[in-house]
Amino acid sequence: MGMSKEILLTSLGLSRATISRKEKDAIVLSSDESERVLGVENLIALVQTMVEESGDPTGFDAARWVAKWLTEPLPALGGETPASYLDTFEGQKLVAELLTMIQSGAYA
Repeated sequence: MGMSKEILLTSLGLSRATISRKEKDAIVLSSDESERVLGVENLIALVQTMVEESGDPTGFDAARWVAKWLTEPLPALGGETPASYLDTFEGQKLVAELLTMIQSGAYA
């Protein structure tokens, strides 16, 4: 993605120590933790689909674009970053809706 693991975990509201322990001990994430991680994957897939529908995706790296976009303060979020909304399902839904608004031109 081009985003440090620390920043991603913090954005998702996940403890690095807990994730490292679960990774080391081969313990699966809780359903809540899994949903937050899958939410980021869904955002990447959404952006990839948007690019494919809108033009030529050749050379476009959706994961890197999302990583960069998540860290930029946005007026539509009151100057907050999209990453600051990733720790809840509702926040991730809001971020996804913002992306679709950008594609449609509803938000400029």
